[in-house]
Amino acid sequence: MADVAYRGASRVFAGTPPVKAVDQLDLEISDGEFLVLVGPSGSGKSTALRMLAGLEDIDEGAIQIGGRDVTHTPPKGRDIAMVFQSYALYPHMTVAENMGFALKLRRIPKDQIKAKVDEAARMLDLTPYLDRKPKALSGGQRQRVAMGRAIVREPSVFLMDEPLSNLDAKLRVETRANIAALQQRLDTTTIYVTHDQVEAMTMGHRVAVLKDGLLQQCDTPRTLYDAPANAFVAGFMGSPAMNLKTATLHPDGAHLDGLTIPLTTTTRTTLDTDTITIGIRPENLHLTTTEPGITLTVDLVEELGADAYVYGTTTADTPERFIVRVDSRTPPTIGQQVTATLTTPDHTHLFHPTTGNRITTN
Repeated sequence: MADVAYRGASRVFAGTPPVKAVDQLDLEISDGEFLVLVGPSGSGKSTALRMLAGLEDIDEGAIQIGGRDVTHTPPKGRDIAMVFQSYALYPHMTVAENMGFALKLRRIPKDQIKAKVDEAARMLDLTPYLDRKPKALSGGQRQRVAMGRAIVREPSVFLMDEPLSNLDAKLRVETRANIAALQQRLDTTTIYVTHDQVEAMTMGHRVAVLKDGLLQQCDTPRTLYDAPANAFVAGFMGSPAMNLKTATLHPDGAHLDGLTIPLTTTTRTTLDTDTITIGIRPENLHLTTTEPGITLTVDLVEELGADAYVYGTTTADTPERFIVRVDSRTPPTIGQQVTATLTTPDHTHLFHPTTGNRITTN
C-alpha cells in the first residue's frame, strides 16, 4: 500500500491554442484512502487517472507513489492495477486464467497463482464461475472478474476508470456497495473516476471535483454538500441539483422572485455588485398556501416513492425553473400553480455573482 501525490501535475494536448486537460493539479491521497475523482465530460478526471497510471505523459509537475517520484517511470514499474470501463477480458481464457494472467507473466508458480485466484474468487463470489469463459457471464460478473484480476496482483494502488458505467441501474447500485466494502476490507489506496456524482457521494472517503482540468474542491461528501466552495460544486454535487439563481440586492436583503433573503452586514460589504447568486437545495423549499414565496407552474412531478420532486417554472417575465421536494403522498399535478418558500433562511448558500466563489456569512 502507498500514498499518492500529484505535485502541480499538468497534461497539455497539442492544439491552437494548446489545451491543458489537467492544469497544475495538487492533490494528496493518503495510504488506504478511497478517493473519487468526479466531474463532467472533459473535466480531466480520466486524464488525471491515466497520468497516475503512466498511460499519459506529464508535461509539468510530478507524481509520487509511496513517496517515490514516478513521473517518468513506465506503467509496469508503478505497482498499480487498473480496472477499466470495458473490462478488457481475454475472450478465449477462462475466468481463472483471466484473473491469474498477470501473475503467469511474472512466472509466479502455478500453485501460488491458484491460491491467489481462489482467494480473490471467494471475496467476489466468483468461485462457481472460474471455469467459464467471459461470454458466459453477465455484465456484473465480468466486472467482478476484472476486479479480481486487479486484486490478485496485490498492488500498492487500485485505479478504477468508470468501472460501472456499462451496468444497469440496479446492478450499479449493488456493485458500488460491493466495491466500497471490498476496498475497506483490503485497505488499498484507491482512486476511482466517475461522472456520476451519486456514485461519488456514496463511495468515496473524499471526493475531488474537477472542471476544465482544474481542481475545484476536495473534501468529504458531506462537506461538499453542505459547504460547496463555489457555485459549480454546488450545482454539480447533489441529486436533484441545487437551485442556483441570481437575486437583486435591496436594503432589506436579496430579492428572489417572491422571496426576500436577509443578508448580514458582512455579506453586503463583501459584494461590489447589485446582485448575488443564491443557492437553495430542493429539500430546503416547501410548498405553502399561507406564506409569501415563489409562484410556480408545475411542469413535472417526479415521484420516487418516499420522496417526490416538483419541477416548476416561475410566472415572471423571465421564467426560471425551480425544483422543490414535496410530500410524496400529496404531490401537486402538472399545470397546477403553487407557491414555494424557504424552510429556513439559514439553509441558503451565497455565491459571488461573477467569480462564483462561496460567500461566508460569519
